[in-house]
Amino acid sequence: MNSERTFLIVGASLAGAKAAETLRADGFDGRVVLIGAESERPYERPPLSKDYLAGTSEKDKVYVHAASWYAEHEVELRLDTRATALDTAGHTVSLQGGESLSYTKVLLTTGSTPRRLDVPGNDLDGIFTLRTVGDSEAIRAAISRGGPVVVIGGGWIGLETAAAARGYGADVTIIEPRPTPLHAVLGPEMGEVFAQLHRDHGVDLRVNTGVREIRGSGRRAVGVVTDSGEEVAADTVIVGVGIQPNVELAEHARLTVDNGIVVDAHLQTSDPDVYAAGDVANFHHPLLDRRIRVEHWANALHGGPAAARAMLGTGQPYDRVPYFYSDQYDLGMEYSGLAAPGDYDQVLLRGDQSKREFIAFWLREQRVLAGMNVNVWDVTDPIQQLVRSAAPVDPARLTDTSVPLDQVFA
Repeated sequence: MNSERTFLIVGASLAGAKAAETLRADGFDGRVVLIGAESERPYERPPLSKDYLAGTSEKDKVYVHAASWYAEHEVELRLDTRATALDTAGHTVSLQGGESLSYTKVLLTTGSTPRRLDVPGNDLDGIFTLRTVGDSEAIRAAISRGGPVVVIGGGWIGLETAAAARGYGADVTIIEPRPTPLHAVLGPEMGEVFAQLHRDHGVDLRVNTGVREIRGSGRRAVGVVTDSGEEVAADTVIVGVGIQPNVELAEHARLTVDNGIVVDAHLQTSDPDVYAAGDVANFHHPLLDRRIRVEHWANALHGGPAAARAMLGTGQPYDRVPYFYSDQYDLGMEYSGLAAPGDYDQVLLRGDQSKREFIAFWLREQRVLAGMNVNVWDVTDPIQQLVRSAAPVDPARLTDTSVPLDQVFA
């Protein structure tokens, strides 16, 4: 091993672990140190709100690598270790406890932290957020005991945990301030699909509704008070109101920070020897020609390796089409692209929405910005090709299930 070059990775996450894997696979023979604040070795987060939470998969399935992989590939895995400072001038990272590590280059994969709900009673027992394996296990223990569950927030985490709770037989209420679940991601048209899905499975979904306080008895939450003054009984409260990127190291190091750590298309920060990937990175996307910060599994899976190659000097601009997926009850979906409300002027459907077997397309000026396949499989590649092409499509051909997706162009 060439000990003269040291690459540090701060954040023992999926992005961090895949970056370490790529460094070794691509021939880096220097020192690789992977630093993680958690006690668990790197793992993937989707199972935490899906099959692991539902009790249908084992814990071993969540890990990125076998426990022996790190030593076998000479990756120094430092768990239960928090990085406290990044000194770009001195090329060092300080660790809790006083140790300091020198680096040639450093990658920040520090991820994000669930937002807290800023209402009275937010510190009572029985209130959960979901980010870690421990969080998932605590929520699973709570929702499997029975008793009413209130989920605050109708985003992906809120909906998936609600579905898991219904799977355990719990009575579930979702409180969402916007007109539909997933309103900011899917818009009202497809947000309504998920609203009906949960109502069909017995969830009391309350939209256009805020939370005034969480009421307790002793130290335990017993109810959620809505902005109309109604109290909804709750033995368990799950808060899913978004996440905030962990940018503290970058801020203290005076790197450029704006809704995450600002990086270029090669995931390089304002300091040439510091990179960032995953949830925490706000990167310039060459295909979309805009800055985006993507909080999904696929971005960590591919962003870590992209940053590693950039550190090695062999990187290409990171331009993967954003992708995520969800499983709720009997609905499985995949989404490719990016089309927030205001970005698109039309939503077209291909298939049968009543059976929840369809593809939704978000278009602007007849160009596909994003596509979501619901219980329709093996279409992600052609959907991503439509997004990447930015070519006008024929709406009649796009919505005709007899026309192959590679033959829908105008």
